[in-house]
Amino acid sequence: MKIDFLGAAGCVTGSRYLLEHKNERILIDCGLFQGVKNLRLRNWQPFPVKPKSISAVILTHAHIDHSGYLPLLSKNGFKGSIYCSRPTRELSKVLLEDSAHLQEQDAEYANRKGFSKHTPARPLYVTKDVERCLKQFSTLSFNKEHHLSKILSVTFKHAGHILGAASVQIKVSGKKIVFSGDIGRYNDPIMMDPEAFHETDYLVVESTYGNRLHKKLNPIDVLEKIIQQTIGRGGTIIIPAFAVGRAQMILFYLAQLKSSGRLPQIPVYLNSPMAIEASDILCRFPEDMRLSQGQAQEACSIAEYVTSVEQSKKINEDNRPKIIISASGMATGGRVLHHLKTYAVEARNTILFVGFQAAGTRGASLVGGAKTIKIHGLYIPVNAEIHNLDMLSAHADADELMKWLKNFSRPPRQIFITHGEAVAADALRLRIQDELNWQVRVPEALESVDLD
Repeated sequence: MKIDFLGAAGCVTGSRYLLEHKNERILIDCGLFQGVKNLRLRNWQPFPVKPKSISAVILTHAHIDHSGYLPLLSKNGFKGSIYCSRPTRELSKVLLEDSAHLQEQDAEYANRKGFSKHTPARPLYVTKDVERCLKQFSTLSFNKEHHLSKILSVTFKHAGHILGAASVQIKVSGKKIVFSGDIGRYNDPIMMDPEAFHETDYLVVESTYGNRLHKKLNPIDVLEKIIQQTIGRGGTIIIPAFAVGRAQMILFYLAQLKSSGRLPQIPVYLNSPMAIEASDILCRFPEDMRLSQGQAQEACSIAEYVTSVEQSKKINEDNRPKIIISASGMATGGRVLHHLKTYAVEARNTILFVGFQAAGTRGASLVGGAKTIKIHGLYIPVNAEIHNLDMLSAHADADELMKWLKNFSRPPRQIFITHGEAVAADALRLRIQDELNWQVRVPEALESVDLD
């Protein structure tokens, strides 16, 4: 038995792990690479193994860095099932359709404006590829061992993070391998706490915040202060938010501010078709979160939904103070780019990020103090105030990762640290060695490890 680290090794994107045993090839996650150009170019390279040779895909959750390559895998010959939770299937439909649409839209815009280096610019995949892929999804329930073949079984536990997110235990011929997926926060107001596995032979664990701790601040108080200061100078707050997870979290906090009389009487817009659909899905799965259906609906009703391009343009023409929540969360694409082109140039406005910003993204550049950003081939001056409320991240910090790890009743034979930039992954490696004295390593991209 061996495991191949096809993605999320040395970076926080492109999650892909291939588990091979006899004639079985199981792919755990199948994400797109995002961020710096050399990572994005990997999306265009041939998949390291023939897609048709893969028996099945186990999907931990719907985020594009975990699911976004699935349409291309299917297009190129993968015929097996894609196993995930019910909420993940619903959210994957939304995210993958949006991913295809954005790629088609961006390629058309680049060809029309002539700023692409490729002639013609083309999308990685299109909507019909997504439709084909979605037919291969099959859902599994949480906290039950599902036997997929005579030698293979899968168990899902809630990982927190976003709706439907799972940590996965795969049992192959008696050996147990746990994949953490993305571990969420403890005491999150919406998602349930990450659930634990208590034993495994091998463990693959994420390290997004492996070297950092989230600030112990009340996010409602911080959010209120930023809103009040921006409104006081006549400005608008732009919130680039991940359409699945963080957008709904911001809506929840704004609803809390409104109910306590702490939100100024200003318009609040949710300008992301994908976030609107994700918000509707959130309300359909109260059993997978802390909020009741009524509480979820109350939070999602705080904003005016913007559904058309014409409405989106009108928001930019309105000089009144307001709050605009729009995707994508790292400002890599979507309608938020048009808002940034309009509002980043004026010092009275605020750009408020609410989660991890991967290296090479516009979000990382803005948080890092960039004075200009490139959008649609143009360089836009940045004079707006920039904030990043990393305490609103959906990822566990270093202490929370250690808390999750300490649930194992005995040390795994080997731990593999992935889904983290080099410094974060190595910091977590040292903590595990020093505090738990477990065998741990940080695999390199495309490394293959024999588990026998």
